[in-house]
Amino acid sequence: MANDDLKLPFGAADLQMPDDLRQGLHEHLDELREKYLSRGWGYRVGFGKKPALLVIDLAYYWTRPDQQIGAEADSIVNSTCDVLAAAREAEIPIFFTSFDYDPADPPSPQNRKLVMDIKPGDEPLFELDERLGRRPTEKLIRKRYASAFKATNLHEMLTSLGVDTLIVTGMSTSHCVYASCRDATDSFRVIVPREAVGERCEIMHLVNLLDIDIDLGDVMDVDAVVEQLGSIV
Repeated sequence: MANDDLKLPFGAADLQMPDDLRQGLHEHLDELREKYLSRGWGYRVGFGKKPALLVIDLAYYWTRPDQQIGAEADSIVNSTCDVLAAAREAEIPIFFTSFDYDPADPPSPQNRKLVMDIKPGDEPLFELDERLGRRPTEKLIRKRYASAFKATNLHEMLTSLGVDTLIVTGMSTSHCVYASCRDATDSFRVIVPREAVGERCEIMHLVNLLDIDIDLGDVMDVDAVVEQLGSIV
C-alpha cells in the first residue's frame, strides 16, 4: 500500500508521523500482529446476544482542532454516526460520555501531567458534538477519569440491561477509549469499529489500536459492525 494511502484522515497536524516513517511502521505493526498471533494472542471474542454502544468523549473539546487537545475528527464523528444509525435501528442501548468539568474540584496528581487550559465559562466545550444527534433516551455519563467505568454506574446499567457486548467508539484511542476497553473486557465482549475511534497523535493511535485488538477486544471495520447490528433488527 502506498504511503499516502496509509495517512489517517484525523489527528493534529503537528502530531503526525514523518512521511518517510509511515510505511515502515505499518509493516512493523503487521509483523508484530503475526508474532502475537503465533503466541496464541489475538483470538476473536465475537458478538454476543445483547450489544450496547458506548460513544466516548465526542464533545467539542476533542472534535475541534483549535482546542488544546482537540484534533481534526470529522471522519471519526461521521463513522460513529454510521454506527449510531445502525444501533438506533436495532434498538440497542446507547451511552455517551463527556468530561465532568468542575473548576471547584481539587487537583489530582495526574493534573500535573496535563494542565488543561480551561476556565469557568468553558463548559460548552464539553457538550456533545451536535452531529451525533443524541436523543433524550440515550444516557449521557459525565465522568472524571479516562475510563467510562471508573466512579460511574455504567457497569451497573449495562448489567441490569443484560448487555454482554460493548461496542466502543470515540476519542481518544490511547487514553479514554483504551481505558474503557480495559475496564470493560472483564465483563463484556469488546468490539471497536476501526474508523470510529481516533485521536490527535498518529503513532499513539496505531499502537494502542493494535494493543486493543491483540489483548482486549475485536477491532472491526465499521461496515462489518453495521452489518452485524443489522442482523439483530
